[in-house]
Amino acid sequence: MNEPVKPLAPGRREATVEVHRPTPLAPMLSAPVVPVQPGTIPAVTSIVLPDGRVVTGYALEPAKAEPVAAKPPVSRAAVNIALGGIGFGAVCGGLFLLTAFITALTALITQLITLAAVIFGGWVAVQVFSASGHHGVNTFHIRKAVFKRNHFHG
Repeated sequence: MNEPVKPLAPGRREATVEVHRPTPLAPMLSAPVVPVQPGTIPAVTSIVLPDGRVVTGYALEPAKAEPVAAKPPVSRAAVNIALGGIGFGAVCGGLFLLTAFITALTALITQLITLAAVIFGGWVAVQVFSASGHHGVNTFHIRKAVFKRNHFHG
């Protein structure tokens, strides 16, 4: 079921296009519906209306719901075990969060101490390796063993 392609304008490349049309499926044949007879034949009843007419028909009984089976009572032991499991899970989760918090706090304190040591070490390095021509009140030279503030001259 291919349709022919219309000719293109001069100077354009020719392209082939195939158009596919879906093929409809044959309708499925279903089995004929067989009427099912009721197990018992209902009784025919007749009703006389106030104006004298008689109506005859089958009496319809209202549909009755099947009795619901009584649920067995849940034992106290089962309830206690379930609640204990929930409590145990909550405690484990809380302890996990507490240990995670303590670990994070320890890491933070360690990083702060390391940062202070690096800053203080840098300040000491600047003081030690600064130009020796500048001798202020707070300067000290470890190689020369001179401490001006403490009056130690080596």
